[in-house]
Amino acid sequence: MTSLPTPCALALRPAVLTRRRALAWGAAVLAAPGLANAQPGDKPLRVILPLSAGSGADGAIRAISNSLAKALGHPVVIENLPGAGGITGTAQIVRAPRDGSVIGVVSNNHVVNPAVYKNIPFDSLADITPITVLGATPFVLVAHPSVPAKTVQELIAYARAKPGVLNYGSSGNGTILHLGAAMFVDQAQVDIKHIPYRGMGPLMNDILGGQVQLGVVAVAPAAAHIKAGALRALGVTTAVRVPTLPSVPTIAEQGLSGFELEGWIAPIGPAGLPKAEVARLYNGFKTAMEMSEAREALLAQGYDIKLTPPEQAAAFFGSEAARMAQVVKSANVKMD
Repeated sequence: MTSLPTPCALALRPAVLTRRRALAWGAAVLAAPGLANAQPGDKPLRVILPLSAGSGADGAIRAISNSLAKALGHPVVIENLPGAGGITGTAQIVRAPRDGSVIGVVSNNHVVNPAVYKNIPFDSLADITPITVLGATPFVLVAHPSVPAKTVQELIAYARAKPGVLNYGSSGNGTILHLGAAMFVDQAQVDIKHIPYRGMGPLMNDILGGQVQLGVVAVAPAAAHIKAGALRALGVTTAVRVPTLPSVPTIAEQGLSGFELEGWIAPIGPAGLPKAEVARLYNGFKTAMEMSEAREALLAQGYDIKLTPPEQAAAFFGSEAARMAQVVKSANVKMD
């Protein structure tokens, strides 16, 4: 798996970040060239990640945290609060103070969860304020080399000839990787069994070992295995081909028209976050991504940089929620 850039010390040790030290740190940052207009708050920015350490969103935000702290003019403290597909941490985000001191970073699961979980203690759209869609990463349908298929159509033909023989793994029930594979099974009209894992690491290990034969995984951690021949790439999930794997066609161009899925990450705040704070935070991310350190770090994590304005981010959340609800219904995705 791709190694993660070293996160800033402040993100690793938030407990020792006292108010006095935070203000002193902010004063030092403001003295840096080009940052004289930054407006430090009375508190560090607390960023809640409703995902586990080592996840794609975790790696991405930690990779840019130092640049974001410089752009905002005060420290950034990252806190992982995983559980229940992101619901546990997001419940803390929606209850956060509406002063811009606490935000969260969510992924696709945020808009998938309402369709797969019966009881969620918040409204995934009404109880948040989208700040931006920071970036998106492509996925790829991979197979263990023992699978006698080199293209999507060959896989479909083989699966139809041997219903119930193949299986696919995911990073867990209801996750975006589960949904991506379920979309394929539904649109291809094949019988392939689902085996859920507890995270991307165990899933990747078992696909490489042949214990599970197929999976939809992020391109970045899979690319080296594909190039080494340890995995076979059958198709990417994006609308166009991916520069990292230029010879791998999209799933859509191989006959499953309209198949499109990316893994995105988006900073959000609680509902009612003042427009001035939304603008300040959005501009902070925008300024951070203008720094080569942050841009290169995010690209190294396999993300395409989006940086959609807040209004567009809000519209995106709404459209994605509706689309994912339809996908969950059509693919009959259920929590076990």
